[in-house]
Amino acid sequence: MSTNVGPGVRLEIGHVLFIDLVGYSKLLLDEQREHLQCLTDIVLNTEQVRAAEGADKLIRLPTGDGMALVFFNSPEAPVRCAIEIGKGLKQNPHLKLRMGIHSGPVNEVRDVNGRANVAGAGINIAQRVMDCGDAGHILLSKRVAEDLAHSRQWRTYLHDLGECAVKHGVPIFIVNLYTDEIGNGQLPEKVKQWQSEQARQAASSSSIPPRKYVLIAAAALLIAVASFGVWLYFKQSEVTSLVLEKTIAVLPFQNFSPDKDNAFFADGVQDDILTSLAKIKDLRVISRSSVMKFRDVAEQNLRQIGKTLGVANVLEGSVRREGDRVVVNVQLINAQNARQIWANRYDRTLADSLGLQGELASEIADALRATLSTDEQARVTAKPTQNPDAYVFYLRANQISRNPDTLLEDYKTAEQLYMQAIALDPNFALAHARLASVCAEIFHYYQPTEDWKNKARTEAQIALRLQPNLAEAHFALGQCIYWMDQDYDRALEQFDVAARLAPSNGDIGRLIAAIKRRQGKWGQSLEEYERVAKLDPQNPNTIRELIFTNTAMRRWPEAADTSALKSLLNQVPPGVDPDGGVTAVRWEVAMLDRDYAAARRAIGASTAKELSYTGEGSTPRSFFEGSIALAKGDAVGAQKHFKEAAPILENAVKEAPLSAIRHANLGWLYAFMGRKEDAIREGRQAVEMKPESKDAVDGVIVNCYLALIYARVGEKDLALTLLERLIKTPGAVDSVDYSITINDLKHRWEWDPLRSDPRFQKLLEKPAK
Repeated sequence: MSTNVGPGVRLEIGHVLFIDLVGYSKLLLDEQREHLQCLTDIVLNTEQVRAAEGADKLIRLPTGDGMALVFFNSPEAPVRCAIEIGKGLKQNPHLKLRMGIHSGPVNEVRDVNGRANVAGAGINIAQRVMDCGDAGHILLSKRVAEDLAHSRQWRTYLHDLGECAVKHGVPIFIVNLYTDEIGNGQLPEKVKQWQSEQARQAASSSSIPPRKYVLIAAAALLIAVASFGVWLYFKQSEVTSLVLEKTIAVLPFQNFSPDKDNAFFADGVQDDILTSLAKIKDLRVISRSSVMKFRDVAEQNLRQIGKTLGVANVLEGSVRREGDRVVVNVQLINAQNARQIWANRYDRTLADSLGLQGELASEIADALRATLSTDEQARVTAKPTQNPDAYVFYLRANQISRNPDTLLEDYKTAEQLYMQAIALDPNFALAHARLASVCAEIFHYYQPTEDWKNKARTEAQIALRLQPNLAEAHFALGQCIYWMDQDYDRALEQFDVAARLAPSNGDIGRLIAAIKRRQGKWGQSLEEYERVAKLDPQNPNTIRELIFTNTAMRRWPEAADTSALKSLLNQVPPGVDPDGGVTAVRWEVAMLDRDYAAARRAIGASTAKELSYTGEGSTPRSFFEGSIALAKGDAVGAQKHFKEAAPILENAVKEAPLSAIRHANLGWLYAFMGRKEDAIREGRQAVEMKPESKDAVDGVIVNCYLALIYARVGEKDLALTLLERLIKTPGAVDSVDYSITINDLKHRWEWDPLRSDPRFQKLLEKPAK
């Protein structure tokens, strides 16, 4: 970049590294010569200098007691060069350097000897930045730091120092660059002196003003009163801004441990911090399932992440575990301007790190000016266990059980790990609570046996006895009551307590919304799902629940116009969706918008072989297109789409002939197409099959399919008889796909063929379950 200012003057943006030998003037002449030669050797051997000189993109300037390097290739070049120099100093500890970096306008000139030289503000400010530091410091100007902050790899290096001025100059904003290996993490003396002087002046200016200023103050008061109405007018937007400031996303922590198997430990520290922050009512904290989307994204734009997740702040960090030592680096960043708000480094033994998540959560809350009650402070800072080995087993179990793709075998592995943690510390209430949830989920999703039922309830009760105000324990007991007893009121009591103790826990809100829907409180359910979507905006399951609830209430425009839904779709480019889940949602939105061209583009761009919208197997676009067309009364258009879907679902059955879900899905399609015998055959075959893993859940789902098939092909008696039995069946699933409750029968369009039948109307008179 260059700007022609006038004849013979050509300004360019130079990226300047200013280097100073600290204590140079106190050295003997031969020592000065040796130090300068040693520094020159280190600098010339850096990769950045060699590359820039090779491309003719570097000017080196002697400065008497150091040098200045002006790079013209990349704003990162002086920073990388400073890091290389810092590492080189380890073999030359007698050299004491301070460095300053700035990018700004420079112009190339010739000195009296005809050699190339550089002048301009870029050079001057780089020197002023350097002058603020002590030996070992690598200081950056605000401009350089903001440029680097756009790249995630640099953020852990950057630490705001605020303003500083030297030699009566204009104050400049500086940032300290350091890690465990290079730089100086101490606050520079000049910064300390400057900030102390500013504090002293501020205190002095706050004293009672002289009499001659009283009239001026009175006039200012009149102006303020006159402006009050204007202030009120704009107050709404200010309040919104203040609320947004207390929102945070805890991004996945980087694992810097030598043993990469310790990734579970980095995940665990991040998850514990997130969970602790979620207990603070004055904060809104994004759920784990949404932030984990950013784990493997190399270059991250914090502003975009903040916008995507709807937060003003993000927390980044790294964890290094080696033997008994744990080092955690964290920094809190304003996502709107990429400036660091707060940062810290913790070097602890494993035993001393057990309460670290609470300590961190309190410091973060304080940095965001969040208010904590006495009870919240106690709950947030409570140590989960006193046994470090039990804590490691607990973290390993968490990593497995909290994976969204957890299978039965994984759940059982997590169960054993939780039990090992409890064996080491029987008073580990959180481990008891997590174990209870795992057992409840095994019961609900896989094996509804008395053993799992009893174990889940027992562990939840133990957790509550050990720690009555533990949100996870109330949540686990609520799961038991909801899934096992089907006592919605008692389950809600537990979930409500859990939600008060952990206001930003989206999992709690999701089950509250599901129960409200089953109770027929569709409006309240929708409100709860919308609240969950703000906590978990990148979770496709949440968006699908919103779509289903809106469409079940026949709110077609609202289903297509959910802000969280559109935010999700905007952040997942077409084709970057290997399991097809988000692509299916993208298609659903386009269909609800009646934008068929957009729907086809979404499906065509996806690399997924099949879409996972309704569960196992291939669910083609045309199947959904036909369903929506039929729901809106377009029978001709529906049949066109169903004919397109038929060969796809038929091939899906051929690929997995033992899949009950695929047979049921094909049977339902045949029912829509009017192929009565084929539809009943496929539906009954699905019911008669024995799924290998998810017996209870799949059994209920395929029976739901069969009831839908009977209703669609005109076998009303068979449909109603099956419905009456399913309504009474314990463990009927409450899923986005096919849930049988009285309120579902009242609202879902799929049951319209039965709606005028007296038996169906009588069925609707039963108490909502």
